Amino acid sequence: MFLKRIFRGLFGGLWRFFTMPFRGIIRRLLKVYYNLKSKVNKNIRWELIVLFGVCLFLSFIFFTITNSYFARTRTYSTINYSSSIREMSSSVLNIGEKLNDSNISMLNKDEIQRVIDNYGNNSNKLLLVDEEGKVLYKTSNAEETHLDMHAVIRNSMNLKNNYDESRVYDSNMGEFITFYPIGFSDGRAYIVLKGTPRGDIRVESYNNEKSFFALLLSVIFFILVFYFIAGRKVSYIQEIALGVMYIAKGQLNFRIEEKGEDELANLAQNINFMSGELRSKIEKERAVEKTKSELITNVSHDLRTPLTSILGYLNLIKDNKYSSSEERSEYINIAYNKSEKLKLLIEELFEYTKLTNEGIKLNLRDIALNELVEQLIEEFVPVFEENNINTIKDITSENIMVSADGDKLVRVFENLIANAIRYSHKPGQIKIALEKTNNYALFSICNKGDSIKEEDLNKIFDRFYRVEKSRAESTGGSGLGLAISKSIIVLHGGEIWAESKGDNITFYVKISTK
Repeated sequence: MFLKRIFRGLFGGLWRFFTMPFRGIIRRLLKVYYNLKSKVNKNIRWELIVLFGVCLFLSFIFFTITNSYFARTRTYSTINYSSSIREMSSSVLNIGEKLNDSNISMLNKDEIQRVIDNYGNNSNKLLLVDEEGKVLYKTSNAEETHLDMHAVIRNSMNLKNNYDESRVYDSNMGEFITFYPIGFSDGRAYIVLKGTPRGDIRVESYNNEKSFFALLLSVIFFILVFYFIAGRKVSYIQEIALGVMYIAKGQLNFRIEEKGEDELANLAQNINFMSGELRSKIEKERAVEKTKSELITNVSHDLRTPLTSILGYLNLIKDNKYSSSEERSEYINIAYNKSEKLKLLIEELFEYTKLTNEGIKLNLRDIALNELVEQLIEEFVPVFEENNINTIKDITSENIMVSADGDKLVRVFENLIANAIRYSHKPGQIKIALEKTNNYALFSICNKGDSIKEEDLNKIFDRFYRVEKSRAESTGGSGLGLAISKSIIVLHGGEIWAESKGDNITFYVKISTK
């Protein structure tokens, strides 16, 4: 492990040293690469173009390999005379130079014949002729006695002009003749070599054709590579289609996995967003339907109870079922009180409906909230005394200015104070506090009463909701007071909530100050 770290550090240092001059170029190339990669990853058209290019390049390499294997190889044979011709020309040149260097007489038969016999062979004829073409000396296989030197020179030149070593020698051209002039001490002559060149057979092969089978394999290879590489995108499209089908069947909790950064990922994201919005709207519609059903049930109950009493007492009066005028007056008073209660319930219902409708406008003005709360407490003093409740005030003397609709805020605090009196233990006490925290005014009212469960605290501001499920008149109001209070505070951009700790129940109101 120690040696591994040493070698890693050594090679890392060498790599940094040798790449130092090119770091700027490498950095720019990497930047261009990552920019292109980011653009390609975000555009499915570019992804397909790059995919097509890669598959085409791989197919070209595959075709090159397979074509070299499957292409037909052609062979041909050639007879090459160049080696033999060079040997014959070299022999004449050597004889001529040797005779020229010896500077002997044309009459020196022994010496000249010896030289000719030494260079002669059975396949070639070697002759020595004078300037007029008379054969002076020759090899034993030569029969000529006279040569037309003019014809020899012409034929030799034609053969030389027509002969190309890179071409095949044509045996129909006749004997190959080459000569060399010789100067003797007593005259001039020519050494002439006649013969048929020896041919060397050479086998060659070439491959200049494209294999159709290799081309067919390359096309199949291209299709397979494109299919497998593009298969991920196709699978993702199928996954999106399957997810849309699930959502269309009502499985709005289904989520499509968002893969990549291209248009398909954006499509999956938008489908998930659409599914969430649909689920939210359906849940809201279900909640509205449930609330509507509860509203009808609760309103029917709360309206039917006083209406039944009113009709009952009116029937007693109509049927003269009373024993005295005092009893009739009592029935009339009860029916009137029930009618007042019914009227109050209808007014509260109308007020709540009006507050929850969109487009309602508040009559905003600057209000000293501490003075408003002090005045309300003073107005409730008789009610506190009647219910044997002691009040504890903790209201700041500093003016807390808010921009609000005074009449509607009065309704909120009246509902909260009346609610605290109604559900407080008697005798008991209620603590009312108002303070300024940062940019908010915080109002709280606390009373001792029956403990409220956590689930009831979350629903206590719902319309027609009452902790006491029997909805008896003796145990509470209509269930609209807190719902109306919440609607008013929400319209002012504030918050209202309740907390229960043991038998202490506290309501809080938070409103922005100026």
